[in-house]
Amino acid sequence: MAFGQSAGPAASGRQVRELLELLSNAGHADFRDARGPMGFNQRQAGGRFTADEAAQFIDQLQTAEHEAEQAPVLAPTKATVTASSGVEPLPDAERALRAASTKSLVLELRRRGWTVTRPK
Repeated sequence: MAFGQSAGPAASGRQVRELLELLSNAGHADFRDARGPMGFNQRQAGGRFTADEAAQFIDQLQTAEHEAEQAPVLAPTKATVTASSGVEPLPDAERALRAASTKSLVLELRRRGWTVTRPK
């Protein structure tokens, strides 16, 4: 096998599109953006995968999405604050947002059609 060549048949267009969609849902702009976090090599960062590689990454991303959806959501509770403390309790919605993980917030915003990018 020549240097830089993939071992196996190329991924189908459907697999590549599905992988790109899952990467987008995970907060990545494209294959190059996901290179470090996903462990893609240079060929994969260019969008070229074998069928086995694409299937493996699709399974990995689907599992991560499923686990994020199944993560227990903390039920907000009313805070009891004494009048002498002078501190206003946070509204239930704000407390729930602060308790949510960044990943679950990003997934929910993307599900609603928003574009989410990392801060600089």
